[in-house]
Amino acid sequence: MSPLVRLAFLAVAWILWLLPFFIRQSKGTQKAVQVATGARWGIVLVSIGFMAVFMHRPEAWAAEFSPVRLCVGAVFAFCGILLSWTAVAGLGRQWRVDAGLNADHELVRSGPYRIVRHPIYASMLCMLLTGIAAIGTLPGWPIAIVLFIVGTEIRVWVEDRLLRSRFHEQFDQWQKSVPAYLPFIR
Repeated sequence: MSPLVRLAFLAVAWILWLLPFFIRQSKGTQKAVQVATGARWGIVLVSIGFMAVFMHRPEAWAAEFSPVRLCVGAVFAFCGILLSWTAVAGLGRQWRVDAGLNADHELVRSGPYRIVRHPIYASMLCMLLTGIAAIGTLPGWPIAIVLFIVGTEIRVWVEDRLLRSRFHEQFDQWQKSVPAYLPFIR
């Protein structure tokens, strides 16, 4: 397949994945009464991980795009897009980039939050795997996965600590029964 198919595929996948965040942002979010800025280190590491997947010499981008890689990428993209839309909708006005709590914060446990506590991070992992399927090369994609996991674990640890401080035993029970961002893995 033409390398243009790769670019078109990635552009469409990322636009569809990002759209619910922009829609939610345009509707406004509640002001946080408590913010944990330490989670920003996680964002930095995850961002560097994504760069490790997508930063290539022109030859990599110009190479033919395998139909098998397209199919694998499409499956991950579909899962990531579905998770981003349902997770953002589930959080509503509680969604924000920074880890924080609103004055009337609720512990969302419906929709994708029944499967994983952090479905947006699961959706980001799906999009990372989409990128790996589309353009990943060595040594970039293994480095990306390590950086993504470390960065996401930082975010999860910070956000879980915030939620535990607000919801105590209710959060502890949810944490015991629902994995963080990888379904079926505790």
